[in-house]
Amino acid sequence: MTAATAEPLLHQFRLRARWSLAIPALILAYLLYAALAFDLPGLASRLRWDNAQTLLSDFVSYKVHVTRDNRSGRVITSIEGDARDAYSPAQTPGWVKTAGSQTIIDLGEGYLVTYAGTGAQITIPGYGAITARLQGGKILLDAPGPLPSWINASDSRVSVTTPRGRFAMTRSKTETFRYFPGWEEFFFTLDTPFAGKSWAELYTLATSAPRLDPATPNAEAMASAFWNNRMWHHGAVLDAMLETVLMAFLGTMTAALIALPLAFFAASNMMPLRPVRFAMRRVFDFIRGTDALIWTLILVRAFGPGPLTGALAIMMTDTGSFGKTFSETLENTDAKQIEGIRSTGASALQRARFGVLPQITPILLSQVLYNLESNTRSATVIGAIVGGGIGLLLTQAIQTQKDWEDVAYYLILIVLTVIAMDTVSGWLRRRLIKGE
Repeated sequence: MTAATAEPLLHQFRLRARWSLAIPALILAYLLYAALAFDLPGLASRLRWDNAQTLLSDFVSYKVHVTRDNRSGRVITSIEGDARDAYSPAQTPGWVKTAGSQTIIDLGEGYLVTYAGTGAQITIPGYGAITARLQGGKILLDAPGPLPSWINASDSRVSVTTPRGRFAMTRSKTETFRYFPGWEEFFFTLDTPFAGKSWAELYTLATSAPRLDPATPNAEAMASAFWNNRMWHHGAVLDAMLETVLMAFLGTMTAALIALPLAFFAASNMMPLRPVRFAMRRVFDFIRGTDALIWTLILVRAFGPGPLTGALAIMMTDTGSFGKTFSETLENTDAKQIEGIRSTGASALQRARFGVLPQITPILLSQVLYNLESNTRSATVIGAIVGGGIGLLLTQAIQTQKDWEDVAYYLILIVLTVIAMDTVSGWLRRRLIKGE
């Protein structure tokens, strides 16, 4: 190989080497720009790991509040601080003991909180005793040495966070929180006769024990207590989940019914008029190019909130998507089968019914079922805007920032519903398409 013939090859190798370095450099530069544009360093500095830990623990646990009214001196023990879910004297947990005017709260591992008068003492193993008391409308705090980061104190509020629980004191009340794993009262609330009973006791009550209410069988009373649980609202939650599924189903199926005949006007082998095909395809592009959330906001202004508005928003977006995919499917049909139907003297409608639809039905069903799965998730977000379905309950639970276990409950229910939809749609595809 001469120098003259080798030079172009060397130039090509150098060019490829430069590109192999330039592309990673461009990607790195873009990532750095994105990090600065979204202020990732500032976001990292504002990150509160303690808040994140509290949030995650609230997903899988519940708090028992021991609350004292600093004005009346009354002490109640309740779940999540809700007065409706206060323990009766017979139900009070063993780690909360009352002796005269004192209330002793044993958080375990040597952590103790003692309410006395309008003050409180917190005993921390390895640190010492902390005393908080009201005096002259202010909260005075006595603690050994400088305050660590897990103690926040001001004239109006004192909070102490320990591995075993949290303590908080304001002018009006004093509270101690203790976390326990699980979702308390998920099945039965404290005001029902089934609360606190083991599974064996519940089974005996449901099958062989005498009726607690002479007018109602125990099993029926259990089912009613669970369905009408005033803490978890299982009946209302399941109704909202069914509303979300119905929203997705109506929107998806209506879109498929509308898009199928319109797709014939966009397919080149079905519609000979080019302007009609062009116009119909642009209509599909416009509809599917606008996100379902945008259609939701537009339709809410037009029709008002409600699950039907959410179904219309899903229908609008899916009509464009189905129109495009259905028309492309029509263009890939076998012309020989259609010609065979034509040779029998069949009309255009008969050719479409017997020559086209049998070819495209498996593909259409597959696309519709896949979209139905996806729209079940989308209906959750849309429901938060239109005020319907599980999306509304999920948004309300997040906004209140009180019962994060409700958020976990709704998320798990949504995931289980999507899994069920995937299973059912997979079975339908096998039955309708493969004949299994």
